[in-house]
Amino acid sequence: MSPTTPKHRSRERIVQALYQYMLSGGEVLKIEQQFLNQKKGKISKAFFSDLFINILKNRNELDELITPTISRNTDELGAVEHAILYLGTYELKNSFEVPYKVVINEALEIAKTYGAEGAYKLINASLDKLAHALREVEIKERK
Repeated sequence: MSPTTPKHRSRERIVQALYQYMLSGGEVLKIEQQFLNQKKGKISKAFFSDLFINILKNRNELDELITPTISRNTDELGAVEHAILYLGTYELKNSFEVPYKVVINEALEIAKTYGAEGAYKLINASLDKLAHALREVEIKERK
């Protein structure tokens, strides 16, 4: 576990920012600035902003991808778990430079830190199914 990398800290902040947005609404740009301006640990600011903004823009599409991989509606998910699934799903779908195993591992580390007890199991199962659907070529190449 290396939560000390700027990208990992960026992912944690993305989940926190998504959580805040999902719970209280508010202006996306204000939330983005609030998390960019935190002084706790260096983050990759461009990475944070790109993912945060694009996840919010694509929430409906992400929910459509997530829904068949879980045994409930996405609106029944806890906000932290939902935010982690948004992040992992978005990266699996759009960040092909990041190996699928890294995407899943990062999501699981964040779930173990911030999610409800045992939530990482649901996240792991969901993202594993999505990886097989969205990264089929990559998975076959690694076997």
